[in-house]
Amino acid sequence: MPAKGEGMAGGALRLRYPKTSRLTESGDFARVKKEGRAFHGRYMVMGVSKNRPSTRFGVVTSRRVGNAVARNRLRRRLREMARLAQARIVPGLWIVLVVRAAAGRATGDMLRAEFVALGTRAGIFTAP
Repeated sequence: MPAKGEGMAGGALRLRYPKTSRLTESGDFARVKKEGRAFHGRYMVMGVSKNRPSTRFGVVTSRRVGNAVARNRLRRRLREMARLAQARIVPGLWIVLVVRAAAGRATGDMLRAEFVALGTRAGIFTAP
């Protein structure tokens, strides 16, 4: 059995998403809004601030999205999308997703498609 933090059986890459990779302070969210650029979609707004010491990611969901269960489910989905995409994200970015009310009725595929589309427009992905 591999030790904690080592690769999993079968050679699968283990992508971790520690708390240090998340934006948690309100000042950090405000800094992205003030100094970064916003890219608007139907289900979310992606704010991107460049030239940061490390890549970090944050999600904002208001009560307009739905009840606590719906908001937490959306946060988990979006954090998972960011975790899976982290290997392709350019280093040194702070990324904030502000979830719109329409996202509460969107499927996972619709959210994923918009995340990729906004990320491509924002230039957060490395070249394949």
